[in-house]
Amino acid sequence: MKFEIAPSILAADFSRLAEHVQQVAPFSGRIHADVMDGHFVPNLSMGPALVASLRGSIELPIEVHLMVTNPEHFVDPFVRAGADRLIFHLEVAEDPKELARRIAAQGVSAGIAINPDTPWQKVEKYLPEIDLVVVMTVNPGFGGQPFMREVLGKVSEARKAVSKYQLDVDIEVDGGIDSTTAKEALDAGANIFVAGQAIFGQPDPARAGEELMKVVQGGLLGG
Repeated sequence: MKFEIAPSILAADFSRLAEHVQQVAPFSGRIHADVMDGHFVPNLSMGPALVASLRGSIELPIEVHLMVTNPEHFVDPFVRAGADRLIFHLEVAEDPKELARRIAAQGVSAGIAINPDTPWQKVEKYLPEIDLVVVMTVNPGFGGQPFMREVLGKVSEARKAVSKYQLDVDIEVDGGIDSTTAKEALDAGANIFVAGQAIFGQPDPARAGEELMKVVQGGLLGG
């Protein structure tokens, strides 16, 4: 099992995006790009053009988190832009199994995200179709929200299910991740940690990211 930090560029300074991403690349397992449509969530963010620009400046995998009402409409544009993984929300997918297979058929990793109020049981049956499940630890739409500890039970359920079925599925937590909450999520069973403000919101993003990664590694060693 791999354990990774996934810096969320939503919290970065877009005027210095390439620079910031290069700063955090040494400790990052991937870059996380939040796509918002102003409908599924009350905010707008980035599109395929920005991801394509980022693809040209980094070698790290890019995962695109589709916080959009019609995720099936955005598969092809983001695949062409160079995304390595597409994450869609269970709450808006008409046919999650078909959508996951469509994404995988294009050589891209597929992930499903669930909101804090979505029961774990609704996503468990789709685990064989995906490479990643994202347990949202905030309500999606805006960065900088406080971590919802009541969601950690779903992280534990996810880890138990993945182990039960012996699947190679990553468990990612997204929202309110810092050095304290990352350790809590790690203990619950997460292995990928999306962090925005805890990295890009700090005076020295590279140092902040390195410190966060030490927390994850320390947890693995029992520290």
